[in-house]
Amino acid sequence: MKRTRNGWAAAAALALLLAGCGAKSGDHGPMNMNAANSEAGSAMQGNEASSANGAGGSAHEGMHHGSDELPDGMVAAQNPAFPVGSRAKLQTDHMPGMEGAEATISGAYATTVYSVSYTPTTGGERVTNHEWVVHEEIDGAGSEPYKPGDEVVLDAEHMAGMDGAVATIDTAEQTTVYAVDYAPTDGGEPVKNHRWVTESELKAE
Repeated sequence: MKRTRNGWAAAAALALLLAGCGAKSGDHGPMNMNAANSEAGSAMQGNEASSANGAGGSAHEGMHHGSDELPDGMVAAQNPAFPVGSRAKLQTDHMPGMEGAEATISGAYATTVYSVSYTPTTGGERVTNHEWVVHEEIDGAGSEPYKPGDEVVLDAEHMAGMDGAVATIDTAEQTTVYAVDYAPTDGGEPVKNHRWVTESELKAE
């Protein structure tokens, strides 16, 4: 009997030892921690991607194509590099299907052109570096051009929430700007009087 009891005691001790080893080898604490870290990393990456893509709204998302009505005070350019009626290839991506599209010049105007940042009057994220607004599309604009850093009120509706918005001038350049007609390369509907395109965004065919 004594040997049997010792045998049972040894067996019990061995079982406890094996159970302890099993608990350690099968412990999911570190695994759960890694999973949590992985989830946190994914969330952080998602936030970083969101921040990178949306730190300020898209400069051209929801952009209107243009109209036949010119802003007051626009002056036709004398001897523009791309005369009205001439053809050119677009070298900009203001809207999908624009880059590389063949365009016909429908207007050429001498003005000061600006890129601007503003918060839409309809709410939402701030739009940064919107290209382009001409001098004649700024409320109360005088004869002198604005400078980067100046605060202005927009008198244009290229996108919803733009008209009446307070904007900061990012860049300013006295140049010729163009209105263009083109067929998008992505098969979309033809666009008439897209405004605005600068000379550097056009390439002679």
